[in-house]
Amino acid sequence: MTLQQYLRRAWPLYVMIVPGIVFVLLFRYYPMYGVVIAFQDFSPAKGFLNSPWIGWANFEFFFSLPYFGRIFGNTLIISVSKIVLDQVGAIILALLLNEARHLFFRRSIQTLIYLPHFLSWIVLGGILLDILSVRGILNQGLGLIGIESQLFLGSNDWFRGTVIASGFWKNVGFSTIVYLAALTAINPVLHEAAAIDGAGRFRRIWHITLPGIRPTIVLLAALSLGDVLQAGFEQILTLYNPAVYRTGDIIDTYVYRTGLISAQYSLAGAVGLFKSFIGFILIVISYWLADRYAGYRIL
Repeated sequence: MTLQQYLRRAWPLYVMIVPGIVFVLLFRYYPMYGVVIAFQDFSPAKGFLNSPWIGWANFEFFFSLPYFGRIFGNTLIISVSKIVLDQVGAIILALLLNEARHLFFRRSIQTLIYLPHFLSWIVLGGILLDILSVRGILNQGLGLIGIESQLFLGSNDWFRGTVIASGFWKNVGFSTIVYLAALTAINPVLHEAAAIDGAGRFRRIWHITLPGIRPTIVLLAALSLGDVLQAGFEQILTLYNPAVYRTGDIIDTYVYRTGLISAQYSLAGAVGLFKSFIGFILIVISYWLADRYAGYRIL
């Protein structure tokens, strides 16, 4: 088949991908030109071309801030805690659902744990603000058993744990889907043979089920490394307030306040570029680990 014959036959397929290519170029690559503001004293009135060039000054200023370590540390603690809890919780939930034999019970539980994933943090944030307020249902329940009301969203002692726990509630159910799919690939004959040999349910899980999904666990753990700096901007922006900046302020919320509220565009651009650079390195490492230990490749 000649190139002309091939194009005559396949041109509709190429036409179909044109909108996607235009979207990526227009909204993903073209805005990357704006990265130059991280190295400028940017002024909207002067634009990209006429704003004075100041080099690394914005980065040096950010790194010299007394709360730089706090912001970076909060981001790491919250994101790593979410990743670990989501992975462990998803594995445990998948194993429990896989062992459930009553179909109606299993489907009902799956629906309940999947539902929060499809609700935005604006909706869930409003629900949590009502539940966790001083006069919310949780504090009222604590009062009934003689425990003093707690400021879950207004105390540095509670806020970080509240963010991690609510993020776990929202995402863990949906994360079980991949593990449930991996469990279907395990040959049931192995469980039958082990049962005949006298192995109990927990021993079969330990020696057959978990080894059977080990490649999936390794793959998802490796790929999650790229999300180490993704602590959940929408969630924290919805729930936090100035009283909990010490334990709840992350890189994304700092960029939001600096760039959109304080109009320090160059500083916000520098912080965002710093985060993107670290994230790029982590993504490269995560895909190398996925290829090295799970045999996963994009191409």
